[in-house]
Amino acid sequence: MSNDAPIRDHKAWLGYVQQDGLVVSPTALVDAQVVLDRNTLPMQERFLPFTKEVTDNDDNALIAIADFPKFAREFLGWPEECLHGLDSARPLPDALTVALPDYGETLAPSFALKDARPKDPAQPWLLLVQSVPLATDLDARVAADERGWSASPTQRMERLLRETKVPIGVLFNGTQIRLLYAPHGENSGNITFTVRHMTEVAGRPILAALNMLLREACSGATPSEARLPALLRRSREYQSTVSTTLAQQVLDSLYELLRGFQAADERAKGELLRAVLAKNPDDVYAGLLNVLMRMVFLLFAEDRGIVPTDPKSRQPTETYVRYYSVHGLFERLRADAERYPDTMDQRYGAWAQLLALFRAVHDGCKHPQMQMPARQGHLFDPDRFKFLEGRTLAEPRLPLVSDGTIFRVLHKLFILDGERLSYRTLDVQEIGSVYQTIMGFAIEVSGGQSIALKGKRKNGSVPASPVVNLETLLAVKSAERAKWLKENADTELNGEAEKKLKAAASVDDLLAALEKRIDRGPTPGPVPKEIGRAHV
Repeated sequence: MSNDAPIRDHKAWLGYVQQDGLVVSPTALVDAQVVLDRNTLPMQERFLPFTKEVTDNDDNALIAIADFPKFAREFLGWPEECLHGLDSARPLPDALTVALPDYGETLAPSFALKDARPKDPAQPWLLLVQSVPLATDLDARVAADERGWSASPTQRMERLLRETKVPIGVLFNGTQIRLLYAPHGENSGNITFTVRHMTEVAGRPILAALNMLLREACSGATPSEARLPALLRRSREYQSTVSTTLAQQVLDSLYELLRGFQAADERAKGELLRAVLAKNPDDVYAGLLNVLMRMVFLLFAEDRGIVPTDPKSRQPTETYVRYYSVHGLFERLRADAERYPDTMDQRYGAWAQLLALFRAVHDGCKHPQMQMPARQGHLFDPDRFKFLEGRTLAEPRLPLVSDGTIFRVLHKLFILDGERLSYRTLDVQEIGSVYQTIMGFAIEVSGGQSIALKGKRKNGSVPASPVVNLETLLAVKSAERAKWLKENADTELNGEAEKKLKAAASVDDLLAALEKRIDRGPTPGPVPKEIGRAHV
C-alpha cells in the first residue's frame, strides 16, 4: 500500500499544531505503521464531556479540561495502577524530585505514568506530568522571588526531564496540553495541543493525533516499535539524515547563488567579478558559501529566539520580523512568487535586505526596536569578500542579484522533502557538519561549453559533480570517447548511450548521449565559456 495518504495525514495535523523543535516525524510514524484514525466524530463525542467553558482573570472565555487526572484515566486510558503521585497508595519516588539549591527551588512532577512494559527496569517511568494554573503562559519566564530561577514552565519541565532522565513529559495549563521530549544530550522539542481547537470540527485531526500519541502509543498492548518512546526516538534518528540532505541543498543553493552572481556580473558588464577571478577565483566560491552559512546561522538564531526582542513581551520585535528577518523575507518572496512568478528575476530588493542584516549583525545596531550587540567576527566580516557588496566596481554599488535567485536559495534552505525545516532542532555540530561536507569545492572558469555529470557518493559525503568540456570531448576520436569520459569524469556509458557518444557529431549529440548522467542541479543547461560552477 502506498504511504502517500498516511504521510499526508500526519503532515496535516502537524501543520495545525505548534511543534517547536523536533518531537515526531511523519516518516517515523508511517514506518512504525502508526496511522491517524479518521473516524473522529465518536472520538470527539467522548472528548467533549471532559471540557467546559471557563474564564481567566481578565474575564476571557476559555475552553478547558477541568480535571486532567480524570481525563488521563478515562479518555487517554492510562491505567490507575500505573499512575503515581495522585494518592498516598502510589506516591512519587524521591528520584523524581530535583533540588535546585542555587535558586532555593525544588522541581517535581504533579504525577507520573509508569511504563507497564519498561524496556529498562531501572528506568520504569513512561512520562512525567506537570499541571500549572489555568491559562498560564507556558513560555513566559517567571521567578518565585529575586533569588528564584527566571524560567518558563516549559524550561522548568525540560530541566526536570533531563535531571530525572525521563525524556518524555506532559505540561498542562487547562487550555493546552504540551507534549515535551528532552532526551539526554540532545535538543528538546514540544508539541502543543489546544483544547478549544480539539472541540471544533476542523480540529478533529488534532484530537486524533493527541489520542494517537498519548493513548494508543502509551498503551501496554501497543507493539514496541509503535509505542511513544520508540516513536520519538525513531523521529530523532531521522533527524540525523537531515544534515546530509541539508548539505546537498546548501550545495544546490550555492549553484543558484552562483548563477545569480553570474547574471549580476553580466549586468555590470563583467566588472563585478573580473578582478576577483583574475586574482583568486576561489574567493568567489568562498564568498558565496560564506553567504549561505550566514543564512544558516541566522535561521538557527531566529528559530531559537536569539534575535532582537521586546523586553516586555520577550517576542522578536516587529521591526526585526518585518524588515530584517530571514524568515520574514522568505515569506514575502514566497507570496510574491505566487502572485508575480514572471517578474521574480526582474526585481532586486531582497539582496539589499540581506546585506543590511549581515551588516547589523557584524556592526551592531542601537535602534530601540533593533538593539543588537556588535558581534564582529569572521563569518559576517564585510571586508572579506567585497564583491558581495559591489565594492569591486569602479563606482561601488549593490550587485543586481534578483529576488528570484534569493527566493530559490531560501526555498532550498527552508524546505526539505516537502517539509519546513526547523533549525531549532539542529545541533551546532550538525550545522558544522553541513559546512564540512561541502568544503573542498572550488570555482572553475569554463574554457568552453561545459556540463556537470552526476558524481559518486563516497563515505556519505555530498558527491562531487565532474565537469566535462563538451567541445574537448567532441574533439576526441569517436572510438576513444568512452575511455576519455571514464578517465576524466569517472563516468561510464554503455548500451545505447555509448553508441550515441561514439556517433556524436555536435555538442547537441553529446548532450543527447549524456542526458541521463547530467546533474541538473549545478547545470540545468550547458555552461558557456565564462564562470563555471562549484566542483572538486
